[in-house]
Amino acid sequence: MVQKEHSDSRREWLPRLLLVVSTALWGASFIFTKGLFLSEPHITPVVIATLRLCIASAVFIPLLALTHRLQPIHKGDFKVFLLLSFCEPFLYSILETSGVGLVPASLASIIIATIPLFTPFGMALAYKERLRWIVVVGVLLSLVGIGVMMLGPDLTISANPRGVLYLVLAVIVAVCYTLVLVKVLKRYHPVTVTAYQNLFSIIYFIPLMLILNHDVLPLLSYSLSMWGRLAFLGVLCSTLAYVFYNYGIRAAGATAASAYTNLIPVFSLFLAVGIGQESLSVFKVIGIVIVLIGLFLAQRR
Repeated sequence: MVQKEHSDSRREWLPRLLLVVSTALWGASFIFTKGLFLSEPHITPVVIATLRLCIASAVFIPLLALTHRLQPIHKGDFKVFLLLSFCEPFLYSILETSGVGLVPASLASIIIATIPLFTPFGMALAYKERLRWIVVVGVLLSLVGIGVMMLGPDLTISANPRGVLYLVLAVIVAVCYTLVLVKVLKRYHPVTVTAYQNLFSIIYFIPLMLILNHDVLPLLSYSLSMWGRLAFLGVLCSTLAYVFYNYGIRAAGATAASAYTNLIPVFSLFLAVGIGQESLSVFKVIGIVIVLIGLFLAQRR
């Protein structure tokens, strides 16, 4: 009886813990990506995305093959995986990275955190999933908190319009990705999905990089700092975070899991403050509290 209660408790908190870890890694990814743009003047969004995914696949797929954790893809599912990979990481990475290059990292993470606002409506529209009012209230409250975090001392918001547009498009792509993902996770383990979506996206990325940015590659420093940032983005953000997030979606559901992305700007902000990139204002503290309250409401059953 005690063992059963322990098992039930573990099934309850483990998905939530993994979702928090995944959002923490994604929050840090904005800081590391911004660091690449600052340290490598010639680097482009396509080069960053291509190299980080090559690193991710080079580490992850051999490990899964050696441990026999890589499921074979059924013949009829190749098109689904190609669509999944086209949404994320391919199109999403280009749009998100382009946006991060034009706006502050914390603002980029705030815009990406609006994904939960649209995911429940997408699920209701595509799969007729019941939309609970408490989820909508929690997500909207979180968005209010995110808006408060965007305010400066003079109560104004300034940002590059093109960068904001890229990030808004990334949000739309992320919702489409989630709608496809929930069907794929019914047949494949989250680890397998993550490995294949990274591998298949390289098919899109490498030709694009060679066509658009072949003249940029000789201008990069290829320093230890550059490779360290790319390794963090590839191994932790493009692989481990997706495994954790996909596991959380399978255990908690897409709507509940997507609400955790509201924590991305919180982690991003604290990291930016910790390394001296940004300062912690009163508005940001108030916004963080509101985001956490909204997250709590969205998770209530």
